[in-house]
Order: sequence, then C-alpha cells, then structure tokens
Amino acid sequence: MVNVTINNAAVSVEDGLSVLEAAKKIGIKIPTLCHLEGRPAQGACRVCLVEIEGARSLAASCATPVTEGMKIFTNTKKVREARKTVVELMLSEHGGDCPTCNRNEDCELQAIAREMGIEMVTYKGESAKSFIDDSTPALVRDNSKCIKCRRCVTVCNEIQSVGALFPQGRGFDTVIGPAFALNLDGVVCVQCGQCAAICPVGAISEKDDIKNVWAALDDPSKHVVVQTAPAIRAALGEEFGYEPGTLVTGKMVSALRRLGFNGVFDTNFTADLTIMEEGTELLTRLKTALVDKKKVALPMFTSCSPGWIKFAEYYFPEYLPNLSTCKSPQQMFGAVAKTYYASKIGKKAEDIIVVSVMPCTAKKFEAKRPEMNASGVTDVDFVLTTRELARMIKQAGIQFTTLPDEKMDSPIGLSSGAADIFANTGGVMEAALRTVWEIITGKELPMDKLHVTPVEGLKEIKDAAITITGTVKEWSFLEGVELKVAVAHGLGNARKVLNALKNGQASYHFVEIMACPGGCIGGGGQPRFTDNSVREKRIAAIYKEDEGKEVRKSHENPEIKQIYEEFLKKPLGEKSHHLLHTKYKEREKV
Repeated sequence: MVNVTINNAAVSVEDGLSVLEAAKKIGIKIPTLCHLEGRPAQGACRVCLVEIEGARSLAASCATPVTEGMKIFTNTKKVREARKTVVELMLSEHGGDCPTCNRNEDCELQAIAREMGIEMVTYKGESAKSFIDDSTPALVRDNSKCIKCRRCVTVCNEIQSVGALFPQGRGFDTVIGPAFALNLDGVVCVQCGQCAAICPVGAISEKDDIKNVWAALDDPSKHVVVQTAPAIRAALGEEFGYEPGTLVTGKMVSALRRLGFNGVFDTNFTADLTIMEEGTELLTRLKTALVDKKKVALPMFTSCSPGWIKFAEYYFPEYLPNLSTCKSPQQMFGAVAKTYYASKIGKKAEDIIVVSVMPCTAKKFEAKRPEMNASGVTDVDFVLTTRELARMIKQAGIQFTTLPDEKMDSPIGLSSGAADIFANTGGVMEAALRTVWEIITGKELPMDKLHVTPVEGLKEIKDAAITITGTVKEWSFLEGVELKVAVAHGLGNARKVLNALKNGQASYHFVEIMACPGGCIGGGGQPRFTDNSVREKRIAAIYKEDEGKEVRKSHENPEIKQIYEEFLKKPLGEKSHHLLHTKYKEREKV
C-alpha cells in the first residue's frame, strides 16, 4: 500500500495502481475515452488529465502510477480547462451528426462533452473524410466518426488476437482500419463485434437489420417468428434503466408480442437440442477411440460461437475436424422452425421468416453462411443484437418497464436451466456434463446444485478433470477414465489453448471456446459498456435463472423428448444429421 492525497483526502491504495484506478477506488470518476480495464495504458485520448503537485505539466492519469506521498488534484481550474480543450479539439474533427447517429444518447464523447458543459464546437477545424465500410454482414465502419482512441486496436489485437485493425498513416491523416486501406471483408476479421462494443462513438457498429425486420412484420403473407438467446434476458433491461444483471425474460416476451411477431420462442430450446446432439457426438468419439481403437479427432471443441468458428477456419484449420459438427443453437432453431414447426402450423418453409435476437454480431455473419439452408431455404433470415431490439421497442413506443411478464410460445419454446447457462463462459461445458454424466452413469452429476464450479467464472482459461465411476453396462469402457475438459473465453485465450495442444503441453477430451470475454453475456451486441463488474452481474443472473427452473437438464426437457419422438427420432440420426449438423473449411488469410 502507498499513502496518497487525492483532492485533499488522504487515502491508502495498492502500490502499482494508476492514478485513474486509485481515484476510482475512492469514488472519484476521471473521464477517459481510450482506457480499457485490465489493459496497459495508452494515454491516447488525454481526456484523463490530472494535476500532481510538483509536476511540470498535467499528467495522463491512466498512465501515471501512484507513488508514496503523491498529491493529486482531479478537478482544479487548470485540469477542467485542459480536459475541455482536448474534447473540443476532438469535436472539431469528429463527424458530428449526433441526431441521426445510432449512438445518440449512447455515446461516450457526447456524454463527456455534456458533463464538461460544452455547448458548441469552439474550433472549426478540418474534418476527416467520410468513408463507410459496410462490406461485412455484421459490422459497419465510419471513419469520419473515429476519434482515434485505439480501443478497437487494443481489443482486436491484444484480447482477441485477430489483428484486423491497426492505425494507418500519421498525424491528422491517421486512419484506424485494416492494412492497405482494405475493407473488413478483405482481411482476417471474425466479426465478433468486440470493437463495436468498446468503441466510445459511432465509428464501428453493428449492421442494422431493424428496417428488414419491420418490413417482414408488415408483410401479411409472412409468418414471422422470433427466437431470443439466453444472454439477452440478463442484459436487455440495461437499455431501459435497469441494473446490470436484472432478469427481464417475461417483459422481453411481452415486448416481442407487441412488436407483432406471430411466435415468440426461446433459442434455449435448441440449446437443449444442441446438448443432446453434441453430448452424443462426444460419447461416440470416445467410443471410437477407446473401444474401436480407431483414430478420431479429439479433443472435441464446441461449435456454438461463430466468431470462434471463423477464427479456427483462419488460424487453426488443422483443428477443424475437432469441431463438433453441431450447428449453433441459432441455426438449429431456424432449421427446426422451417420444418418441424412449419408442419405443425401448416405453413411452407418459404412463408416463415425467422428473426434472431442475439448478443453477438457474428451471428449476423453466421446466418448468411451458404451452408445454413438445411430447411430448403435460408434457415435464419435476420439477426438483431440486444441493442437493436431495444431500439425497435423504443421506436414502437412500448413502455418496457410497465409490461407484464409473459411466457414463451410452444412447441419450441420450453427449455431447461442447462440451456440458460449457455450464456456464460463455462455454461455449455456444464450443461453438457449434466447430461453426459447421467447417460454414462444413470445418476445425477455429483456436484453442488449441478454446478461444475471449476469451469465457472471469469478466469481466462479453466480446466477440470473428472474421474468417471459407476458406469452403466453400455458405457462400462469409460469406467475409471479421467475425463479432461477445458474452457476458454476470448479468442486470445483460445489461441493459448490451441497452441498448448499443438505443442503437447495440454491434453483434453472436450473443450468449450467462446469468442467473447465472459461468453455471450459479454457479446459484441450487448449493451455498452461491458467491464468485468457488469459481466459478473449478468453471469449471476443467468445462474439464478437456471436454479429457478423446474427442469435443469437438457435431456429432461419434455419438448425435446417430443421432437425426437415425433420428428428427429434420435440424436445423430439421419434427419438430425441433415438439419442440425454441418462442416467447415479453411479460409485464406490476408
């Protein structure tokens, strides 16, 4: 600990903290536009300036460590005027179409300018040339709005290890974007949307599908259904003033009905379906390796995260055979909705429009993959992020906070608690183990409240080893086997796991990977700004949803039993193989 004085208040803080972090510890907010939690300071925006007694000039608080006896002032006249000038200079270059920008009222630059009392653009400087890159299905870049804070560069390179974005050029001519002035579709970009999630302005955002969804809802010839991912229910409320982690499942369903959807369903249903297919696939691979003594791709990797799938296609094509062949729950739902559900309501596949509400921008790309048409037409037509759904609700004049709680429709709307936890890092693994263990042993997973705690939480890479005992006769070859599993979230951590496997430093049977930090609850389409404190609250809410369910294991979901009896017949059967499974191929890197 070191003793410092902040605004004449004596405090003790941990040695090594920055002035920015030290001030936050005692409830003092210092504005910043470039800082990211847990990452080395950049000092790029200079908005976080503070005065330190004895220093020759103002210091960037994010890049200045506290020292014993330091006297810090965060709101002197000199500090306020310097910060104001910095922001005014940013505004002089920023493409300021605030009323029509999709970040209006959700813009950090706008909020800081308001807090500083800036009422007009003081400096009439040259603005950056407007260049719109809408080359991908998921993301749109507008360079005229970029303030060159470099947050997107940090998240793309240091956290996701993708490397699609870098500063190009110097000085006023600096452009943040792909190399050689290419569009995003011309370079390695997995469209995870973490850049859009942390951009403080409107320079990078999700490609808006709201107009397309309104058009579908206005078309009387179409039967329009919507599916909602598990992570949405723990985050949507933030767009309407609720605390992070507030569950708004019932109000969300009410809002979707009032928007005019003909059916409101839960992606959780096909999350349960995923567990049935993926769990069976894992057991089949283990049997092939241990009983048949044949070569099979192990460890098996989860395949729910489209950002992770595209990352593997680019960087680790040698591991593509290790990916589960299961489609993601989003794509499974589309295929089921346009076949099984369509037959139940007497509709043709082409007359049904499937809209997804997802925490993930990469889901927009996934829906456009050419192989995703097992129903004979495009399985999922449009994908909205959590933020887009909130904008639609507001456009419709729906008072979200006053809505009653309603339930999902059937027959593809009922889900288990295991499906809920797909939202969290470690959740797919835990859900799979609940079912796989019971298949192998005939008994419930011997964990407290069914939670596999070693794979929960925000630790970057988590692993566990579970010795299988008490197997039923069919699975006796697994008796005594130590099942080794691992979980990684964030693609930089996925790279570490894959490199460890390549180098022989690790050995697993089953690995869960999610592209976004924290899993889907920290997805690129979720309400901003997402730091670990927000992720933890959303994670806790999802586990609360799980524990409140009467059915908490995928194989016990009665609607899952029904779809196998009436339609699919069995996991990994001919029909499920056609509708619910796929394969991937290597992508050329630029």
